[in-house]
Amino acid sequence: MTTSYDTATALLPLVGGPANVTSVAHCMTRLRLGLADPSLVDREALRALPGVLGVVEDDGTYQVVLGPGAVARVTADFEALLRKETRKARNATPLKLVLRRVANVFVPLIPALIGCGILAGLGGLLTNAGWLPGLTPALAACASAFMSLIAVFVGYNTAKEFGGTPVLGGAVAAVVVYPGVAKVTAFGVTLAPGQGGVLGALAAALLGTYVEKWCRGRVPGTLDVLLTPTLTVLVSGLTTLYVLMYAAGAVSSAIGMGANWLLSTTGAFAGAVLGGLFLPLVMLGLHQALIPIHATLIEQQGSTTLLPLLAMAGAGQVGAAAAVYVRLRHDTAMRTTIKSALPAGLLGVGEPLIYGVSLPLGRPFLTACAGGAAGGSFVGLFAMLGERVGATAIGPSGWALFPLLAGDGGLGTAAAIYAGGLGTAYAVGFGATYAFGLPRER
Repeated sequence: MTTSYDTATALLPLVGGPANVTSVAHCMTRLRLGLADPSLVDREALRALPGVLGVVEDDGTYQVVLGPGAVARVTADFEALLRKETRKARNATPLKLVLRRVANVFVPLIPALIGCGILAGLGGLLTNAGWLPGLTPALAACASAFMSLIAVFVGYNTAKEFGGTPVLGGAVAAVVVYPGVAKVTAFGVTLAPGQGGVLGALAAALLGTYVEKWCRGRVPGTLDVLLTPTLTVLVSGLTTLYVLMYAAGAVSSAIGMGANWLLSTTGAFAGAVLGGLFLPLVMLGLHQALIPIHATLIEQQGSTTLLPLLAMAGAGQVGAAAAVYVRLRHDTAMRTTIKSALPAGLLGVGEPLIYGVSLPLGRPFLTACAGGAAGGSFVGLFAMLGERVGATAIGPSGWALFPLLAGDGGLGTAAAIYAGGLGTAYAVGFGATYAFGLPRER
């Protein structure tokens, strides 16, 4: 079933994108748009869009016929989406653009991380229960093979994202995980296969892309096909072996030790900070900086202990949205938006609630952060007590994270702690929003 948010999301690019929309209004049946350049509208695709009953151009406005009821819901979602896209364009700072490009390296890997993470969890359950002993080694192979070569995929995606030849990026990054590096000694220290992990692969492929571009601009065309790939792999490979793997290995170790220390000594406080600040990070686009850290922890320790804490932010927002739904009994458009966005929020997809509910209303965004802080503190407290909860893959959160949980006390304990954190975030987000998130007269 197509929701109002789906319709709004599909509409925006078909009318020329956010930069082309100068005004938004609606009547009983029509979404009325002021457009800077009506020629940018894809008329045929717009008419064919599910939920669109017709298109009318009149009096300088572009009118999309959606029907009674539906038009109010779509308009609310369209305006929220337009605000979001405008903010994104306004906040496209160099730092955010770099973080977005780094995220583009890792996001395509998420489906494999999820699939392998679930298989790893299933294999662990079977091993602990003593069931199907002949099958568990095969499950372990399926679950672990990708992680053993993740550096190659990171290198491939890095070169692709930053303008190099993808296979050369993969070839250079493969040096990081090649077993033969155990024979390489520099500065009196012998390398270990995988040293530096995904960070080393990212750095190696970035260097390879730079070397390749440098060669393309200087090597004669007749020799380019031979010299450029050779020099790219040689220069980048040697630098990776003698510099990058050591440096990235030190950084990766520091990340792992830092995360463990943070949770074991200040878990409740750290959980409150991470759970409480994650929604603002998402709003600003800075959450993308955490993706390489998650990937490093998963590769190094088998799970990321940060993700369950950060997932509490989405739970706080679900509680806040539920309170808004209860309080705004007469705001049909807002209640409809919440009903359509809440299922996605429960599964960890928070953008519809952020940009459709909490941010437009203001204070519910802050009370949602309070809920996230409470849930994060709950999970962090158990980490201080020796029961850390981690996720074997990145991407899902909310209820969708349950199959990917891992912990010091086993899956059952991890699931119980995580569920307790969700419940705490729901309750505090709801209570704070109901009491303080909206003016009483509403």
